[in-house]
Amino acid sequence: MPSALSPQLTQIHPGIKLGRVLVVEDEKLIRETIALALTEEGYDVLLAEDGRSALEFSRRAESGDDGRGAPLSLIILDLMLPYINGLDLCRLIRHEGSGVPILMLSAKGSETDRVVGLEVGADDYLTKPFGMRELIARCRALLRRHHHAHPQTQESVLRFQTIALYPQECRVIVRGEEINLSPKEFRILELFMTHPRRVWSREQLIERVWGPDFMGDSKTVDVHIRWLREKMEIDPSRPEYLMTVRGFGYRFG
Repeated sequence: MPSALSPQLTQIHPGIKLGRVLVVEDEKLIRETIALALTEEGYDVLLAEDGRSALEFSRRAESGDDGRGAPLSLIILDLMLPYINGLDLCRLIRHEGSGVPILMLSAKGSETDRVVGLEVGADDYLTKPFGMRELIARCRALLRRHHHAHPQTQESVLRFQTIALYPQECRVIVRGEEINLSPKEFRILELFMTHPRRVWSREQLIERVWGPDFMGDSKTVDVHIRWLREKMEIDPSRPEYLMTVRGFGYRFG
C-alpha cells in the first residue's frame, strides 16, 4: 500500500529505483494508470492530484527537506488542475530555478497550446489520449537528455566579451552578475561559446542539446533562445550576443 505524504500526495515504492517521478494529475484513473506503468519500469513514483500539493512537494524535494534524500528526476504534469493549473505550476517551478524535466499532458493538442506549454518551461508535450508505451518512451528520452546535459569540457572557463561560463560549476556571469539558467539554456550557451560565430540550425541545436531521441517541436529552440536573450541581453529585442541568421538559424557573437 502506498504511504501518504499529505492528503493529496502519495508515494509508491518500487523494488528498483531508476529515478523519482512526480505525477500531477487530478483524474484518479489516469493518475493511477501512469503510476502503475512507471512503477513497473522501476521508477520511484509520487502522485499529486492538485497543483498546490505538487508545488509544495517540488519545493521540498528541491531543497532536500522532504526526508527522502533524492531530488525529482521528472515531473509529469497535467494542464487542468485544481488550485494551480498546469501552466502556472510549470511557470512557478521554472521561476524558482528548478531545471527538472517536465512532460506536460493535455487534451488540448493545437499548435498554439503546445507552444504555450513549451514557452512556460515544459520540455515536452503529450496530447491526451495517449498510449502508455509512448509515455514511457518520452520519459526515458527526457531523462537521457537531462543526464547528458552537462558533458565534461577541458576548458575551466569560457569567456566572450562580458560573459564568463564555468562548465564544471554550471555558472554564468554576465556583466559581473551571475544569472540563473536552466540546464538546457546552459547547454545551449556552452555550445555557442565553444563555437563562437558558427551558425547553428534548429535541427543541429536539437541534435546537440536535446539529443536524437527528441520527439517535440523544433519551436522549443526559439523559446529557449528567447529566454536566454531575456536573461543576458541589455535589450532582448536588439541582441548583442544571440543573433538570428534569417533562413539558417542562430549564431553567438
